[in-house]
Amino acid sequence: MEGPNPSQDTVPSDTEPSNTVKLLHLVLLSTSWGMQLWVTCVAGFVMGSHLPRHTFGFIQRELFPYYFHIGSACAFLNLTLFAMHHPSELLSDEQTIQIIVFFICVAASVLNTQWFGQVTSDIVADMHLVERSHGLGQEVGLATSKSCRELRASNPSYRRLCQQFALYHALSSLCNLCCIACNGVSLYYLATRLSAL
Repeated sequence: MEGPNPSQDTVPSDTEPSNTVKLLHLVLLSTSWGMQLWVTCVAGFVMGSHLPRHTFGFIQRELFPYYFHIGSACAFLNLTLFAMHHPSELLSDEQTIQIIVFFICVAASVLNTQWFGQVTSDIVADMHLVERSHGLGQEVGLATSKSCRELRASNPSYRRLCQQFALYHALSSLCNLCCIACNGVSLYYLATRLSAL
């Protein structure tokens, strides 16, 4: 009598996820992408053009840690759910690309959560202290006022803060746009697999 072959017991299989797992994956992905589009394309521009700069900066400093942590959690859970149901030994080229896209999204989200977003917020707080001491910051809109430009020209430490802000804000924005693109690609990947609406 032949016993079970141990090598057959360890062969990975591409398991079909349950409908609950599929729903969770879709909810996490769409929640993350919708939140990213809203915060990036709507809320930021509306608040930035209608609120005093310091009020806008304060709201962003309070809002962004939640935004970044929720985005990171969604990205990590999406990667985990996808990887659990697609063993690396059985990945097709499309599935490999999808794993890479999820991994890039996790990396960009974590960079923003743990580094770029926090450093940007800290720099903004320092800039606001300097501006407040010169009676600035209550102007409405994101455009730099003449007074802020003059302060930047006359105050080397404020100028350095402005340069640091420009750098870290650009890096944070790049990570954010990367996550939006990754989630868009992932949603496209899912949409191509829908058999019906």
